[in-house]
Amino acid sequence: MSGFVSVAMLFEAVEYREGVELPREQVIYLYSQCKWSSANKPDALLFALSNSETVISAWHQNVLIGLGNAISDKALTVYYPHLLVLPSYQNMGIGREIMKRLQAPYVNFHQQILLAINYAAPFYEKLDFKHAQGVKANGTKIRRNP
Repeated sequence: MSGFVSVAMLFEAVEYREGVELPREQVIYLYSQCKWSSANKPDALLFALSNSETVISAWHQNVLIGLGNAISDKALTVYYPHLLVLPSYQNMGIGREIMKRLQAPYVNFHQQILLAINYAAPFYEKLDFKHAQGVKANGTKIRRNP
């Protein structure tokens, strides 16, 4: 047997967990490796995740390799603000599986909403998300550290 792990073998070795109790250091590492600015506000990031309605995390050998969360009104609308997978684990189906598990409780909701960076839009289109017609965001305000 060769010294590499196939994508199929890795996928089977990934453990998915639901819950908001996450190790601080691993969360910050994941966000920083994915170049998310919220890694620079660890207390706020952990607080935000702990207040999410649903959090799905992906683990490989007890290392946090992916995470997604959902916020909803529990009736009509759900918003998926975060989906991250460590760069070395991307394109292996982990993000797709996190989204599948995130969406399961909201399958009958009227609206499932997310914002995507342009290069990520094709990924979400494969999951049947569509560009909203007739809707335009006025912009996003991100407060920078002074």
